[in-house]
Formats: sequence, C-alpha cells, structure tokens
Amino acid sequence: MTPLLFAAICIAGGVGANLRFLIDGLVRARTRTTYPLGTTIINVTGSLLLGAITALGMTAALSDEYRLVIGVGLLGGYTTFSTASFETIRLAQQRRVIAAVANGVGMLVISVAAAAAGYALTALASGP
Repeated sequence: MTPLLFAAICIAGGVGANLRFLIDGLVRARTRTTYPLGTTIINVTGSLLLGAITALGMTAALSDEYRLVIGVGLLGGYTTFSTASFETIRLAQQRRVIAAVANGVGMLVISVAAAAAGYALTALASGP
C-alpha cells in the first residue's frame, strides 16, 4: 500500500464518519422515536453500498484502489457496528427487550440482506 493510498483511505474514513454524524442527526431531528433508527438506516444503506462495491470489485469495473478507498475508507467510516452494539445494550438495560433484539439481531439480518441485494443488483446490472 502506497502512502497516497493510505492517506486516501484515511480521508475517506473521515468523510464517512462525518456523513454518519450528519445523517444520524437529521434522522434524530425528524423522528420521535427512542429506537436508534438513524444507526439502522446508516448500517443498512452502508451494507447495500458495500455489497455493490464488492460486486464492482469482482470485475474490472472498479480498481482495487478505489474499492479500498470507498469500501474500507468511506463505508468503513460511515457504518458503525460499535454504536449499534452500544445501542442494543442500552435498550436491554432499559428492559426494552423487543427493541434490543430488533436492533441487535434485526439490524444484522437486514444489513446482511442489504449487502447481498447490493451485490446481486450490481452484478446483474454489470452483466457477465
């Protein structure tokens, strides 16, 4: 890995983290729920995009460098497993068991399905 690629990944990660902060704030400002909806939206959309980036990376449509900058940097900074885990524990501590299970297990299942959908849709659109 070149120093320039490393720097690009770091910068993209910072951009992704800022996007996460912005989107979570917008969701919180526009919804009246104690469920961590912003984190769910972020992780699901990030997984969908990462699935698409993975599919593009499997072909010559996206170079390894761009795949790393977008997938590892941008989307790695954008999505957040640690916040999702913290929010699940917080819900469980509040004895909101259904919300905790929905957040923990539900987000995992939906995120994996979104990644698979992003991969499949992109692979289908890219053709053989």
